[in-house]
Amino acid sequence: MRRHPFARANEIFSRIKFQIAAYYLLASLLLAGVLGVALYYSIAGVFQEKTMQYTGIAIERSGRYLELYIDKMKSVSNMIATNPSTMRYMANEELLPGADRADLAALIDEALASDPFLTSIIAVSKDGRIVSNEETLDMTVSKDMMDQDWYVAAVEGNNMPVLTSARMQEFSMDRESWVVSVSREITDIEGNNIGVLRCDIDYSVVEDLLMDLDLGSEGYPFILNDDNEIVFYSDPGARGSDLLARLPAGTVPKGLTPWHAYDRETNLMTYSYRLENADWTLVGVASLDSLTVLQRQLMETLLLLSLVLVAVALGSGVVIAGRITKPIRKLEETMASVGEDIEAAADSKAGSYEIRSLASHFNDMMVKIRELMKEVEEKEKYLRTSEITALHNQINPHFLYNTLDTIVWMAEFGDSEKVIDITKSLASFFRLSLSKGEAMVTVEDEVAHVNQYLFIQKQRYQEKLSYTIDVDEEIRQYKVPKIILQPIVENALYHGIREKAGPGHIEVSGHAADCGIEFVIEDDGVGIDGSTIMKADMWTTGGIGMENVDKRIKLHFGEGYGLHVEGLEPGTRVVLKLGLNTGNERGDGHGRHEETI
Repeated sequence: MRRHPFARANEIFSRIKFQIAAYYLLASLLLAGVLGVALYYSIAGVFQEKTMQYTGIAIERSGRYLELYIDKMKSVSNMIATNPSTMRYMANEELLPGADRADLAALIDEALASDPFLTSIIAVSKDGRIVSNEETLDMTVSKDMMDQDWYVAAVEGNNMPVLTSARMQEFSMDRESWVVSVSREITDIEGNNIGVLRCDIDYSVVEDLLMDLDLGSEGYPFILNDDNEIVFYSDPGARGSDLLARLPAGTVPKGLTPWHAYDRETNLMTYSYRLENADWTLVGVASLDSLTVLQRQLMETLLLLSLVLVAVALGSGVVIAGRITKPIRKLEETMASVGEDIEAAADSKAGSYEIRSLASHFNDMMVKIRELMKEVEEKEKYLRTSEITALHNQINPHFLYNTLDTIVWMAEFGDSEKVIDITKSLASFFRLSLSKGEAMVTVEDEVAHVNQYLFIQKQRYQEKLSYTIDVDEEIRQYKVPKIILQPIVENALYHGIREKAGPGHIEVSGHAADCGIEFVIEDDGVGIDGSTIMKADMWTTGGIGMENVDKRIKLHFGEGYGLHVEGLEPGTRVVLKLGLNTGNERGDGHGRHEETI
């Protein structure tokens, strides 16, 4: 019968060899895409951040150069303005005719010689007298210079230098001699205005300080004052409105507030730096040309790597799938035969390292399974026997008969309160014994169980018996096999206290230990000799024997746990060592039960 083409195609596509190759290719494509996109955006982001950071650092560095130069000019103007000769001449207090004026002129010449960019220095007194290095100075003066705007602007600078973009209109000058002026007020010793000192700096000094600033092919720097007026630009005649119009949208300067922005559409970064102790803000508009080149090269490199990865994945996927599938099929056949042959073993010498390791682990697993099957079979056999014995012996008929006799005896004497107490304790004792069929109970319930037992026995033996129960709160939330304390206490009572001539005492304590949990049951009864200690684990009094308790503890926690019996002078001590097994709830006991005569 001829098979349908679709059935044939479905069989091919469902083969593990084809699926491994397809998934391998798909994973490679997905990995290449995800890694490519992640790498591109992460690396491009780093490039952009670093480029913007370096550009900002360069603009700040140039701004600091300007600050240093301005500070230098302020120091020069301060030296001249505070000189006594300057102050005397400006106040018209010459002691010797022309001496103070000559000293002031000498100071001006000395300052000009110290800086080639300092073109002129002009000192103007309040009454219009001028001292300057310029021989032909066309300047409007008056008897009261407070009528001149530029003079008032310098005075209102609060005795600090005032920066202006160029000379005021009162100075005649041509386009080639534009300057940047630093003006400051000259005051007498009482702080009264007596004149103004003006230092003119060659306009090119700013350009020289900014010439090393690399802002890209489309970038440009300029300087604004607090009124958003242009102080510097490479073309001194450029209008401020034209410069501001070129800035990216939303990045108009904010006066005194430093700011920076990046426009992705134009790839322009705008960064400002506020100069200290001046009314200037240096603005750099940088075109991030290198960033665009790096992003393009990065995209091309990642695309090429992705194509190479896909080609390698396509070729290697088929080869790898074939090498993997053959030993897998053999291992599959071996695993399928385990149901019929428990001794089946896989070939651990064929295939890749992973397949050989898998086959070896499979063989180890089969060995452990066989061992565990035998161990589980033995443990289940013992558990069944132990559980049946425990269930059968949970109710000790002799204990029940004796307790009922005690209740009848107390009822006959009309002691109804004790009858009620013993009846409640007996009910609670059997409720805790049954514990809803659970094999594990909390330490809290186990302590309550043995406490009910001792309370009932106390009513029977009266002054013959006293007891103390002290179990730490920190261990009460852990779970232990049920009915492990009561059999030990029962043996202490029947084989120790009851055989003693006088009254006896039983002490039950529990605490955390290195092993996990440790219970200690001590009595001051008749005790046991060395030969009896070896057989003490075999003791039983019609209930659950100590041997049973020891085996159940070992079954739950291992051979390192269980019972240890030792003789005292007088009495006996039994130590139970258990591991930790966290319960689902905490007990609500008070941690210590004590009953004495």
